[in-house]
Amino acid sequence: MIRYVAKRVLFLIPTILGVIFIIFAVMNLTPSNPALAILGPGTPAEDIAAYNHELGYDRPFLEKYVTYVRDMVFHQDFGKSYITRKNVFDEIWPRYIITIKLALSGVILSALIGVPLGIRAAVKQYTLWDTIPSLVAFLLAAVPSFVMGLVLMFIFCLKLRLLPSYGADSIKNFIMPALAISLPSSAQNFRFTKSSMLEAIRQDYVRTARAKGVPERQVIWKHVLKNALLPVITQIGLSLGVLIAGSVVTEKIFSIPGVGSLIVDRINYSDEPIIIAGTILIAICFTLVMLMVDVLYAFIDPRIRAKYTKKN
Repeated sequence: MIRYVAKRVLFLIPTILGVIFIIFAVMNLTPSNPALAILGPGTPAEDIAAYNHELGYDRPFLEKYVTYVRDMVFHQDFGKSYITRKNVFDEIWPRYIITIKLALSGVILSALIGVPLGIRAAVKQYTLWDTIPSLVAFLLAAVPSFVMGLVLMFIFCLKLRLLPSYGADSIKNFIMPALAISLPSSAQNFRFTKSSMLEAIRQDYVRTARAKGVPERQVIWKHVLKNALLPVITQIGLSLGVLIAGSVVTEKIFSIPGVGSLIVDRINYSDEPIIIAGTILIAICFTLVMLMVDVLYAFIDPRIRAKYTKKN
């Protein structure tokens, strides 16, 4: 088991190197001029060329890539922003924490809403406990998070005046953004949990347990739920990674100073250090989430743990 976790941790290395290479390749293929964006269109051409040279933007693609990887690995240096000339990590990290808080809030809410309702709908199939949540889930799954954010802002900010519409200064600032990203995700968790529970309920071991007279509550919670949770955990882990990477729209709507909105803002200025470092942090977080999901799999299902032990 320890060797398995170590292998997955080592898998981070080629993943990060691949992400850096792809971002550098895209930035190299995209026509841009950071000096022109920073200094303005009226700046003489020689001043623009000199500033690009000072930034190191005019260096060859492979040279920039190798230098960046070397500085990141051996010196923990992500470079300096082209715009602010500040250390990239110092500028990104506070925003990254805000994005993590928003994504975690959304995932926790979506799990607390979707999973229990999915379990209830599967147990009470073809009743109102199934029909009404299923209709609501289909509706929420079709609504994009930015539309949900605008609706929530209209209701709770403009009409009821209960919640602030921008910023990240207190818990109140996170309520509407967390709801905006969690409600569509909770609909997916509901449908996934329901289908997984129904599939487990139809298994032979469940019929055998019922035939032996095992109480229905014990059948559901001890036998069905334990096996149905595995794909649900995967869905929740994937949704966390997606929310971290895709919360930029919500951050823009509610003016939340997260890392996603920062990356989008700096794309206009070709601020490579900010774009690359922000993307790397998101990729690392997504990979770590998948690692935690795999490890949690093994703790929940002893068959998986035994398989890993056998391989090791």
